[in-house]
Amino acid sequence: MSDNTELQTALRSSHRRLEEATRPLTDEEIAGPSYCTDWSTAQVLSHIGSGAQIFGLLLDAGLAGAETPGREEFSRIWDVWNAMSPGDQARNSIIADEAFLDRMASIPADQLDALQMTLFGGPADATRLLGMRLSEHAIHTWDVIVIRDPDAEVAGDAVSWMVDWLDPPARRSGNTQGGPLEVDITTTDPDRTFRLSVSDTVKLLPAGGADMPPAAATVRMPASALVRLAYGRLDPEHTPAGIEADGIDLDTLRRIFPGF
Repeated sequence: MSDNTELQTALRSSHRRLEEATRPLTDEEIAGPSYCTDWSTAQVLSHIGSGAQIFGLLLDAGLAGAETPGREEFSRIWDVWNAMSPGDQARNSIIADEAFLDRMASIPADQLDALQMTLFGGPADATRLLGMRLSEHAIHTWDVIVIRDPDAEVAGDAVSWMVDWLDPPARRSGNTQGGPLEVDITTTDPDRTFRLSVSDTVKLLPAGGADMPPAAATVRMPASALVRLAYGRLDPEHTPAGIEADGIDLDTLRRIFPGF
């Protein structure tokens, strides 16, 4: 099974999870809070729905060899979604999300595997496109679910992908005021080892190499917890038991990753 097939399967699973969580919500719950401080549940769902349409534009541009759409095109989509009522945002997000998945599924596998495109200023392929969509979808699905299920976790099949792609969000949103700092982070489910480096930038890269001395601080945690940490979603009330930290406390790590 190719990476693209696995990612489509994980996206379809995340879609079902979101649909099942959203379907029984009352109008008050839809208009009420999500985990995102500044967004209601409806606004998170609107972001997922508009994101489906934006990723569809990116996909179509890549398949056609056309110029990648930018903020002007995205803004027109956001304006439509922002004008919807909370109930319509919730309902239409599921419809738009499924339409994007169906569009992906309609593309022959060999054509998808051969896709080359420019994505946010750099070269990319279908795997990168789908991986970015899965990361966005899975974390925002958690934002919706955890409000009513405090023990909820980011879906495991999404975590298995996201944990290997944490450096871009870490660089984008990491707070360098916590440095200089070097931390070795070991994860379980899946097993990985990373080096978190905070200096003039924040880096979260695979550890290893004979020329890399051990860090003064170490952390051992589930991969799902590291994913949520990097996305600013590992507050004390949603931190699993059993995380082991030596030479650093979790609040220091939380300040490095304020979220977005």
